[in-house]
Amino acid sequence: MQPIKPGDKAPDFELPGSGGTSISLSAHRGRIVVLFFYPKDDTSGCTAEAINFSGLKPQFDALGAVVIGMSPDSVKSHDRFRLKHDLTVDLASDEEKKILQAYGVWVEKSMYGRKYMGVERTTVLIDRDGKVARVWNKVKVPNHAAEVLDAARALG
Repeated sequence: MQPIKPGDKAPDFELPGSGGTSISLSAHRGRIVVLFFYPKDDTSGCTAEAINFSGLKPQFDALGAVVIGMSPDSVKSHDRFRLKHDLTVDLASDEEKKILQAYGVWVEKSMYGRKYMGVERTTVLIDRDGKVARVWNKVKVPNHAAEVLDAARALG
């Protein structure tokens, strides 16, 4: 699967969300959407990233932007993760990894010489027309949420 790039139409999805909700991209048409893909609930980098996005949620809200985190973890795991860290962003569960694959973030990774499939930490900024405005691949967590906020502001 090709990684998604600016100018592409963002693949639509409807997935189970934290708190028993349903999260879909089409429900947010006309709004800026920040979709951050992360490997695993309650791991250090993923926790820091989700806390950073939650901390900036009021500024995203002020722009009329929606922030959605997505990983292959279950809704139950997402609910525990949100509660434990007081997260305010929506978390979508893609246990079948279909959307992760559609966005090109379910990739072969390697750690200590072992190859395995996993989520490449990626953020996709989607404009009000449902088109990909910007993609951050292999995200480094420090200052990332603030950088995404600046990019969302630039969309106006």
